[in-house]
Amino acid sequence: MCLRCPGTRAAVGRCQRPAAGRLSGGSRSGIPIVPGFSSPQRSARRSGPVFATDSIRHVVPNNAGGRVTDVMNESSPGESSREPRLERRGFLNVATAASLAIALPGVSTAAVRALRKPVRIGVIADLHHDVMHDGGERLDVFLEAMAVKRPDAIIQLGDFAYPQTKNRAIIERFNQAHENSLHVIGNHDTDAGSTTAECIEMWGMPDRHYVKDIDGIRLLVLDGNDAGSPDHEGGYPRYVGPEQSAWLKTQLKEIDGPIIVACHQPLAGPWAIDNAEEIQALLEAAADKVILVINGHSHIDHVLRVRNVTHLHVNSASYQWVGGDHRHESYSKEIHESHPWISCTCPYEDALFATLTVDPATHQVRVEGTSSCWVGKSPAELGSHKNPALIHGEQIAPRIRDRRLVRVRD
Repeated sequence: MCLRCPGTRAAVGRCQRPAAGRLSGGSRSGIPIVPGFSSPQRSARRSGPVFATDSIRHVVPNNAGGRVTDVMNESSPGESSREPRLERRGFLNVATAASLAIALPGVSTAAVRALRKPVRIGVIADLHHDVMHDGGERLDVFLEAMAVKRPDAIIQLGDFAYPQTKNRAIIERFNQAHENSLHVIGNHDTDAGSTTAECIEMWGMPDRHYVKDIDGIRLLVLDGNDAGSPDHEGGYPRYVGPEQSAWLKTQLKEIDGPIIVACHQPLAGPWAIDNAEEIQALLEAAADKVILVINGHSHIDHVLRVRNVTHLHVNSASYQWVGGDHRHESYSKEIHESHPWISCTCPYEDALFATLTVDPATHQVRVEGTSSCWVGKSPAELGSHKNPALIHGEQIAPRIRDRRLVRVRD
């Protein structure tokens, strides 16, 4: 159901809600937010995003082999082993819940207990400022919400904005919004002649992969854009090469505290990196420390657990990609003329993003998401089917759900 339009199907139909309170369709100049969000300022031009409340609670048994997804979806025969199947024995209970959280694997709860207080991180993925006409406004909505949430850090998970002079203002808005504004490099961030080195310099990154302490949580950021994969089948690289994998192995071994791993490309699930099993083995060896892996790139709302490590696919802030075979117009002709790639997307009416809270008292990671509706036709209406393992209205939806995955104890 569309959360904003009772009685309509957001996943397959159009939002019938009046336009008031939505993104205006034009970019704003930005809002002043000081580092650390000490002086939040809310804009009167917009009522803000609608937060999801129709989340689903999934109870998964300990003996499920560590390979479960968060929806009742049987994978199609012949599907890549990178996307584990959900076995029906893994579903013991499905019920509605107002708030959903990822229950940490038992081996990692000790690491979380070491935290002094709950740690909160604001997350946004795949803004695609150079595709969308309203990328600046979408970012402002995220920053306004974070000014209220007051997280300990904010992170963008890639496909953000080309590291070019024309984008300096939006990059600086993000960087100046918080003293811990963090970046991950996406595959499209080096389009239009841009380079990884330019991303590092203009975005203010310490390196293309790095470690950052966030109040006791160690964030390990990877660059999934390495060349040299022996399994590369064309298109953009999806690979964590030998130098990075060796670095990751060292960090996972030497770090004592709780760890979150971030990469633009998935390390498990749909469109995972070419050497996903290699990296998953490294993560499994440190499963007593790794509490969560987060990624963008897939533009889906999805959670799965692989080899005792939980992976969260963070949906795009802006749209679902449907490609040239499904070109259509969701906005005015003027917007499509100035931003032609929008015709290959199904945009979200509102910016999507999430807040992660690691709570040492409950040993959980709470995921607080946002919800919206499609602008114009949905992917289902257009007949777009990207992956047989994904369901319209579940993983393919204009939302990031609040979540709770609970494993039943023996």
